[in-house]
Amino acid sequence: VQLQASGGGFVRAGGSLRLSCAVSGTIFSPNVMYWHRQAPGKQREMVGRIVRGGSTSGESTDYGDFVQGRFIISWDNAKNTMYLQMNSLKPEDTGAYYCQAHDLRTLSQYWGQGTQVTVSS
Repeated sequence: VQLQASGGGFVRAGGSLRLSCAVSGTIFSPNVMYWHRQAPGKQREMVGRIVRGGSTSGESTDYGDFVQGRFIISWDNAKNTMYLQMNSLKPEDTGAYYCQAHDLRTLSQYWGQGTQVTVSS
């Protein structure tokens, strides 16, 4: 299994970006897909996650407190890709964004490489 993150770039404060995490290979359900970020000199933090195939057999998402309704995580089955739609970006959202997959059946975890997001004031 490989995860390929993309979509980072430069954007002005208030702007939007959509990050993608393309998954090659099979991740069994149930699983949890995460977006994390790490700013220079700071610890990595979870941006949000999407739980797939859990007890509800559907999907559920939750986010870090700092998101405050600005970001949306989604999954496209046809493309085997997770997205992070980021709106109302702030300079403090600057950092490297990483995707992670946790296969809850095999307990395997997979990481993608980071994609850099830079928000100017």
